[in-house]
Amino acid sequence: MAQIFDNPAVLPRPNLRPLPAVIFSARWLQVPLYLGLIVAQVVYAVLFLKELWHLVSHAMVFSEQQIMLIVVGLIDVVMISNLLIMVIVGGYETFVSRLRLGGHPDQPEWLDHVNAGALKIKLAMAIIGISSIHLLRTFISAGNLGAPDSEYTLSGVIMQTSIHALFVLSAIGVAVVDRLSRPVHEAG
Repeated sequence: MAQIFDNPAVLPRPNLRPLPAVIFSARWLQVPLYLGLIVAQVVYAVLFLKELWHLVSHAMVFSEQQIMLIVVGLIDVVMISNLLIMVIVGGYETFVSRLRLGGHPDQPEWLDHVNAGALKIKLAMAIIGISSIHLLRTFISAGNLGAPDSEYTLSGVIMQTSIHALFVLSAIGVAVVDRLSRPVHEAG
């Protein structure tokens, strides 16, 4: 009998009253959302392969700047894909049900200590990374800033830089609030 209580997968489940049972079961409505994000992940994998093929097939005719822009675009796709994985795996684990990976050798290290606060911070950092890549792409492409055929304007570059700075400040704010909301014995 002691073995049953040592394994959380076989613990007896409490019977919930009808309304709490319905409310608690509502978390399963998120499953189609996570499955949709997996489909989006497939689309990003196809986009990555398409852009990679474009780079490889035109490598001899592209300028260094064109190659750099495509590589930055590939990095952007990878970072967005990483963000999707964090949301899919972390969100499911936090808000729907435990994955019960049982020490699987490929289990992400961060999954052991995922909670809503840690997930928010990881997502904020991923968004900052993606914003940084977009800003880098803008800076590389804005070499002819002010030229009549330039797709970038000074005010557009300043606006994008300001938005990035706001992302950074927001992430710092989320981290500070998370730190302050933890009990004292956890914070240290």
